[in-house]
Amino acid sequence: MHDLRVGFGYLGQGQRWVARHGKQFGFGLIPGLITLVLYAAALVGLAVWGTDFVAWATPFADDWASPWLGLFRGFLTAVLFALALLLAVVTFTAVTLLIGQPFYEKLSESVDRDVSPDGTAPESGLSLWRELVISARDSLRIVVRAAAWGVLLFALGFIPFVGQTVVPVIGFFVTGFFLTEELTSVAMQRRRVEARDRLRLLRSRKALVWGFGTPLALAFVVPFVAVFLMPGAVAGATLMARDLLGEETGEEEGEGEGQVRGDSVAW
Repeated sequence: MHDLRVGFGYLGQGQRWVARHGKQFGFGLIPGLITLVLYAAALVGLAVWGTDFVAWATPFADDWASPWLGLFRGFLTAVLFALALLLAVVTFTAVTLLIGQPFYEKLSESVDRDVSPDGTAPESGLSLWRELVISARDSLRIVVRAAAWGVLLFALGFIPFVGQTVVPVIGFFVTGFFLTEELTSVAMQRRRVEARDRLRLLRSRKALVWGFGTPLALAFVVPFVAVFLMPGAVAGATLMARDLLGEETGEEEGEGEGQVRGDSVAW
C-alpha cells in the first residue's frame, strides 16, 4: 500500500510542478494536441467506413440469411472499434512521446535540474535523430506487448461475470503499467538505461508503477484529458525514475515523498 500511495504522489507532484511552470506546461500541450487530432480523425474514419471494411473482409458471409448476416458483421464492427479504442488509449502516450520528444526531453531536464541537489540534469550525449530512433524502437516493443495483452483481455471478456468485472480491472492495471513504462523512458533514456533494465526496475516496484499509471489510465479514457495531463505525467515520471534509480531528490523525507527544490512542492 505504501508504494501505491507514493506512486500516486508522484503523479500529483508532476501535475503540480507543471502548474507552477506555465511555459513548460504550454509547450507540453502541443504534442498531445497533434496526436489527439490524428487519433480523432482515424477513429472517425473507422466509425464511418468500419462497416464497409468488415463487409469487404468477410465476403464468405454475403449469402447468409437475415438476421445472421447483420448480427455477425455488426458484432465484428463493434469488436473492431473496441479494439481500436483500446489501442488508442495504450498507444496515445507512445505516439505523443515520439512526436513530442524534443518538448518532453526539455521538460524532463527542467524537472531534474529543479529537484537535483546540485541543479544538474543527466544528458544522454546522443543526437536528436538517434534518440528518436531509440524511442521509436522501444515504443514499438511496448505497443506490440500491449496489443498482445489487449487481445488476451478482450477474449477473456467473454467469460460470464468475470469478463465484465475482473477483466476490466486487470485491463486498467496492465494499461497503467505500460503507460508508466513509456513515460519513465524519457528520463531513463537520457541516463542511457536500456529498455530491458527499465522493465526490470519497473517490475521490481509494481505497486509504485500501478499507483502512478493506473489512475492515469483511468483518466486517459476521458476525451481530451490525456492532452492536459501529459506534461505533468512526464514530470511525475521523471521524479519516479529518480526514485527507481536511487537518485537523491532535494530534501528527501522518505521514499519518494521528499520535498523538492525551487518551485516544486512536497506531496
